[in-house]
Amino acid sequence: MTKGLFVSIEGIEGAGKSTLIEHLKKHAQFQSDTLFTREPGGTPIAEAIRKILVSREHSDMEAMTELLLVYASRQEHIRKVIEPELSAGKIVISDRFYDASYAYQAGGRHLDVDILAKLDDWVVQKTTPRLTILIKAPIQLCLDRVYSRGNQDRFDDESSPFFMAVQSMYTQRADRDPDRFLIVDGTQSPDEILDICVSKILSLRKL
Repeated sequence: MTKGLFVSIEGIEGAGKSTLIEHLKKHAQFQSDTLFTREPGGTPIAEAIRKILVSREHSDMEAMTELLLVYASRQEHIRKVIEPELSAGKIVISDRFYDASYAYQAGGRHLDVDILAKLDDWVVQKTTPRLTILIKAPIQLCLDRVYSRGNQDRFDDESSPFFMAVQSMYTQRADRDPDRFLIVDGTQSPDEILDICVSKILSLRKL
């Protein structure tokens, strides 16, 4: 059986993450043995939690509540989707994973990273991505893209300083784990970004 490969894709809103994922879904190399999923989400329970997290009705949510809901969703996602698919030899490509918690809840919300590390011990355990693709672009460009597409959620409403803190934490995570992270310039064309990412994913699949 081919060993599974876990890939996460990260970046702030408007960086180009969703566009990359849509192009990967259409790519011939990922038509048969690849599962695309997302966080928060991926299971019925996790998707129900996602609705609470992104709803503008909950703009006053406590930062710790947000964090615990994210990890409750992640527990369902890992145990019911990610681990079984990896065990079956699939490529699992997730739109966000645990780096997003460090970026948004530790970086953006200023929660203690030691709390997240403890939650990782309980929830994530050894189910970590082999590759994390981090798409980075100037904050204002990202925000302009978000506002132009409309249909903003609770996170899209955050300020420029919030997203600066989020992107800074993403960069810190990448700097600490360069073997896992692939940083991609989000100002490139979608085709250029796709080519870079496909090449990297397939090179790891062959190992």
